[in-house]
Amino acid sequence: MSAPHAPVLLAEVVEALAPAPGQVMIDATFGAGGYTRALLQAGAEVVALDRDPTVEPHAEAVARDFPNRFRLVRTPFSGLAEAFASTGLPRPDGAVFDIGVSSMQLDQAERGFSFMRDGPLDMRMSSEGESAADIVNGWEHGPLAHILKLYGEERQSGRVATAILRRRAERPFARTLDLAEVVEKALGGRRGAAIHPATRTFQALRIAVNDELGELRAGLEAAEATLAPGGRLAVVTFHSLEDRIVKAFLAERSGNTPAGSRHAPQIVEARQPSFELLFKGAREAGEAERASNPRARSAKLRAARRTDAPVWRAAA
Repeated sequence: MSAPHAPVLLAEVVEALAPAPGQVMIDATFGAGGYTRALLQAGAEVVALDRDPTVEPHAEAVARDFPNRFRLVRTPFSGLAEAFASTGLPRPDGAVFDIGVSSMQLDQAERGFSFMRDGPLDMRMSSEGESAADIVNGWEHGPLAHILKLYGEERQSGRVATAILRRRAERPFARTLDLAEVVEKALGGRRGAAIHPATRTFQALRIAVNDELGELRAGLEAAEATLAPGGRLAVVTFHSLEDRIVKAFLAERSGNTPAGSRHAPQIVEARQPSFELLFKGAREAGEAERASNPRARSAKLRAARRTDAPVWRAAA
């Protein structure tokens, strides 16, 4: 079975994780198995995670190609520590996260992720819980406008929310293209814009439906608690909201946060860094990859190595 999309920054991720025979790796976003296959080909054993039930055929293909060195656990990021503990394996030597919606999810109109393909207004990665239709048909103006601004960085979130409430009073939203058309009209059409006017609204709804930013934070903390000393963490992000979370987490955990004001309360107990950055800043795809894979154009990779310091705990 050939993968339906190419994993982004694959060579850079493999270089950062440095997989080797006898090591155990976590692919926290299995998808079609691109990163997993590369890690297995390097000789490592892989525990893959994914909450999307449609990835099962890809997992079965990987299991056939790499018997006894691969297993898939159906769980979101927040379940990483528990899922790995259930395997009985020694602490892992690396973990990779590829954040956001996959191209194969966008290509499946019935999943409701895309404003370019007509399908049910769903957007649930796990097929469980509140859908995008539930949000646009049930939320009040204030909360709806808030998530459009916060998660979609939509400057005209109030106008979009007003248009949604006005239309749903006539009939509820059920289809993706229906919502996309309403948003486009509310924002005055494309007018030569580089991206579709509904892009930010669909991004915001997808993030809210799947609690993607909360899951990302929980996943990073779970990786911190699970990785062995010396274990490596690689995270690929595709928009600024995700990247800011990863950047801030690694900066804090590596002791690279800016010094606070001398007038601010000081932390009484200094914490040992739980991660060491593998390189400064973020790595991006090269020109050739950006040309061949549109997803790579906004991708950023950040990576770090786990120290032997205790896990950071939230202040009481």
